[in-house]
Amino acid sequence: MKAMILAAGKGTRVRPITYTMPKPMMPILQKPVMEFLLELLRRHGFDQIMVNVSHLAEEIESYFRDGQRFGVQIAYSFEGRIVEGNLVGEAVGSAGGMRKIQNFYPFFDDTFVVLCGDALIDLDLTAAVKWHKSKGSIATIIMKSVPKEEVSSYGVVVTDEDGRVKAFQEKPKVEEALSTNINTGIYIFEPEVFNYIPSGVEYDIGSQLFPKLVEIGAPFYAIPMEFEWVDIGKVPDYWRAIRGVLLGEIKNVQIPGQQVAPGIYTGMNVAVNWDKVEITGPVYIGGMTKIEDGAKIVGPAMIGPNCWICSGATVENSVIFEWSRLGPGVRLVDKLVFGRYCVDKTGATIDVQAAALDWLITDARQDPPSHTPVERQAIAELLGNNAS
Repeated sequence: MKAMILAAGKGTRVRPITYTMPKPMMPILQKPVMEFLLELLRRHGFDQIMVNVSHLAEEIESYFRDGQRFGVQIAYSFEGRIVEGNLVGEAVGSAGGMRKIQNFYPFFDDTFVVLCGDALIDLDLTAAVKWHKSKGSIATIIMKSVPKEEVSSYGVVVTDEDGRVKAFQEKPKVEEALSTNINTGIYIFEPEVFNYIPSGVEYDIGSQLFPKLVEIGAPFYAIPMEFEWVDIGKVPDYWRAIRGVLLGEIKNVQIPGQQVAPGIYTGMNVAVNWDKVEITGPVYIGGMTKIEDGAKIVGPAMIGPNCWICSGATVENSVIFEWSRLGPGVRLVDKLVFGRYCVDKTGATIDVQAAALDWLITDARQDPPSHTPVERQAIAELLGNNAS
């Protein structure tokens, strides 16, 4: 069976991570989000998968290639052009991406599934497709019910008692919401849907195609289902996803590595003297990471591979990406460190290099900057005596 993963977006709400990494490649404990989607599709018999790519397309293509090692077949549709020898992404919208593939050659010739490439899901796709077919639907949205106070963060779907879609509300105020069922970005289509998607223009599934189907009275349905769904639309969402895995709240993601103590997991060859550090789980530490004596790590926390946590540094409730060096005495609480960027859990970002704070956080592959203790103390005092 055939499916499509939408992977062409720029991921602007997850910057700075997406400056150098497309959203579908964002790692959940070292495994890209999109890999979990491939596993889900394969389990339910979807083994021919089309992926539209644009922003940092080569990162996705070089990792997943033809899909062979994941037990599926993958092909890619690039949205963009070459400017002065460089690939420049120009996404054509979610529905436009579907149309571009179908115009190239009619790939979608039977019932097919479309998934957004930035969510962790554990859905019974087989049951969903069966329901879709039983309704004679041309398009079906998989919905999830959320508490009413959360509806303003999502697109709300309004249906009649038979499940037929009647209207949409995009991020309504709580008091104005007509439903607590939200659009999860998981869709089932019949090939006839292409009769309503124009060629050669940017066209979106949620804001353009679906209202069109409602307007013309097409057989268009939505079904609420109980399943695990972790949307990674913004940095705080990504933060919660990592925490959820470490705390055991997300059941379909296993913590990798070996458990060396209750709640403490490591990759290979972690350099640490366990008697001289203070580590409280749940914590994951990637392979070839060095934890110096006197460091303190308080979970839930993830420290990626090839990191270097210096003596006296504290990492608490934080996510540290690979090749990060945290200097002596640095205190990171509720932070995400990605390359030269330090992000708090609201998404506010500091460029540590531009701020001349690279003695606090730098790349573990380069020699640490040379600042005297006096200079460090002066900067620390200027920052309020800590780097948190």
